[in-house]
Amino acid sequence: MRIVFAGTPEFAVASLGAAARQHEVVAVYTQPDRPAGRGRGLMPSPVKLDAIARGIPVFQPETLKTAEAQQQLRALQPDLMVVVAYGLILPKAVLAIPTHGCWNVHASLLPRWRGAAPIQRAIQAGDAETGVCLMQMEAGLDTGPVLLRQHTPINDTDTGGQLHDRLAQLGAQVLADGLGLLRAGLKPIPQVQPAEGVTYAHKLDKAEARLDWDQDAEVLARTVRAFNPWPIAEAVLAGERVRIHGAVAIADNHGKAPGTVIGAAREGIDIACGRGALRLRVVQREGGKAITAADYLNARRDLRIEG
Repeated sequence: MRIVFAGTPEFAVASLGAAARQHEVVAVYTQPDRPAGRGRGLMPSPVKLDAIARGIPVFQPETLKTAEAQQQLRALQPDLMVVVAYGLILPKAVLAIPTHGCWNVHASLLPRWRGAAPIQRAIQAGDAETGVCLMQMEAGLDTGPVLLRQHTPINDTDTGGQLHDRLAQLGAQVLADGLGLLRAGLKPIPQVQPAEGVTYAHKLDKAEARLDWDQDAEVLARTVRAFNPWPIAEAVLAGERVRIHGAVAIADNHGKAPGTVIGAAREGIDIACGRGALRLRVVQREGGKAITAADYLNARRDLRIEG
């Protein structure tokens, strides 16, 4: 099959590999190079770098809405277009170009968590499981019928980064399964998404990373995990703003005002919350690197509270 692959971030790289292993990927579409790093130099996307390494032609249009971009895609004569975290809207005209339409690998169990940040939102909400769906794309946002799906549990220790990596591999497997069926003439049967259970995973905002000690400690602990490695939770700790890379909720009927340090020892720094307490295990001072609570307390001996 002649496949056109469209994707941008690291999450899509494994799926590109799955598509390229047994099929002819005639082109890769990815977003234009963006400024990044301290020098703000233009950086290619992870998918672009992988495509170049594989010798696959790369296209980087600003939009697919123009007649020129659509004619370029049409000239590739694709049997299928595979889209994984591409980041650009595909107009109806584009969806109709490939013989078998466009498939999307989405990191949730649709219809739950349609949208931009399904991995982090699933952790943040306390979901017991998530997964990936291979979906036949249509004009709506992640509304198309599901072709295949795979489930995976969300562990109590999973961070956004760990779940991202697991789902990237699971997505590649689901795509490989779907492509194998299509190649054998056994196209997966589309299952229309139910109207019940629809939720939206809105894009992450840095402002969300600021922890509010008035909240339940369990909610804050999930936010810390969900926002690791980006944007990383932050809060005021005894007058100092720190970033929080690792924390767990503990049951503690402290009776203290939210934000109060109620325990500070090698195992962690306990902060009173609206309900329970949050034990900070890995923190980062401004301009520094992530360190354990024990190392932080070596520099903040005024905070030590044994017990």
